[in-house]
Amino acid sequence: MEERLIESEAKDINDLKKRIWAENKKIWKVGFPATLARVSQYGMFVVTQSFIGHVGELELAGYALIQIITVRFANGILLGMSSATDTLCGQAFGARQYHMMGVYLQRSWIINFLTATMLLPVFIFSGKIFRLLAFSLQKFLQTQLKNMIVGWLSAASFVVHVILSWIFVSKLNWGIPGAMTAMNISSWLVIIGELVYVFGGWCPDTWRGFTSAAFTDLVPVIKLSISSGLMLCLEFWYNALLVLLAGYMENAATQVSALSICLNITGWEFMLCVGFLTASSVRVSNELGRGDAKAAKFSVKVIFFTSLCVGVLFFFVCLVFDSQIAKLFTNEQDVIKAVSSLSLLLALSVLLNSFQTVLTGVAVGAGRQSMVAYVNMSSYYIVGVPIGVVLGYVAHLQIKGIWIGMTIGVVLQVLLLGYFTSKTNWDEQVIKVSKHLDRWLLSKSEESNNENSI
Repeated sequence: MEERLIESEAKDINDLKKRIWAENKKIWKVGFPATLARVSQYGMFVVTQSFIGHVGELELAGYALIQIITVRFANGILLGMSSATDTLCGQAFGARQYHMMGVYLQRSWIINFLTATMLLPVFIFSGKIFRLLAFSLQKFLQTQLKNMIVGWLSAASFVVHVILSWIFVSKLNWGIPGAMTAMNISSWLVIIGELVYVFGGWCPDTWRGFTSAAFTDLVPVIKLSISSGLMLCLEFWYNALLVLLAGYMENAATQVSALSICLNITGWEFMLCVGFLTASSVRVSNELGRGDAKAAKFSVKVIFFTSLCVGVLFFFVCLVFDSQIAKLFTNEQDVIKAVSSLSLLLALSVLLNSFQTVLTGVAVGAGRQSMVAYVNMSSYYIVGVPIGVVLGYVAHLQIKGIWIGMTIGVVLQVLLLGYFTSKTNWDEQVIKVSKHLDRWLLSKSEESNNENSI
């Protein structure tokens, strides 16, 4: 009897190992291309900052204000609005409603086009429209497990960006205009490549051409897009607000430069963890669309553990190379010392990214962006910012105080998201997903009629 129990336990362990291995293969099939794409795309900002930082401290601080505030402001809106595509396309792919994915993509484009139009007073018209299209395209491709093309396009454009930055900044001495020109050219290469891939016939099941059906049932998609946009905007703008606060301190140029370097390091590592955000979003949305609640729950556990291992690795990397990291971005000793003093907080932020991204991805996969938005609002702006202001200005801890406040806000965010995720009824989520997929489903004949009408 005892031998049978031992054999049964051994069999269960072997089955669990096989399930974990199979799930990890699915995770990395989605996560690796997403990581490659995000790290390469965000790496353009880091490379640009590195080139500009060696021009001078004032130029570095000026770029920091532009990049952290303006770019993060834009990306918060663009990525957020496009994450609705992540949810809808992922669930449709899991439910085998392949023909609906192209419709969801076009609905996202319509909503994003209107959003870009409203941003006209702040941003250049054509450039922002094109960026909005690009983020939706990436979501569309990754949810059908075809985001490897995005990864390789991004990696190739990153290499081009490094070469162009070296030519424009180091050789031609064009300074900031040269660095930004290199970034614009490199960014356009990714977008053009994605459009060619989708329109060129490599997505035959999910892209069936333009259809007037994209203009129907826009209200639910608008609601999801707004909650998605708010979810990420609150997070991206949080860092921008910290840079603004640092700008009013003594030695503002040094404070802003040091903080922006640290934020770009955590941002780059965050883009690595975005691979796990994407993987958790796609896996959860696919399994919920397929109707398998247990598979969705199991996937969350495996992704969380894998992301944690990566976070621990980079935690120690930041501690070991604390004084060396800043030298990649600047030669100014004051800035290097300021960055080094933040090494422990930087390492903690890197570790927290591994928790934060997976939990956010799970919420996106289930279409619960509004819940994340409320969590971000309370964690960051009600708790994190006030504490940072008090520690930074009243306690005179300067940027270290601001960063401590930010870290406390992120810890609270992780705890709240972890609590809500642990209390999720996955069977109930399957029912909700099934209902809204059935409500929005167009038959293939209906879609064909709409295509013929254009």
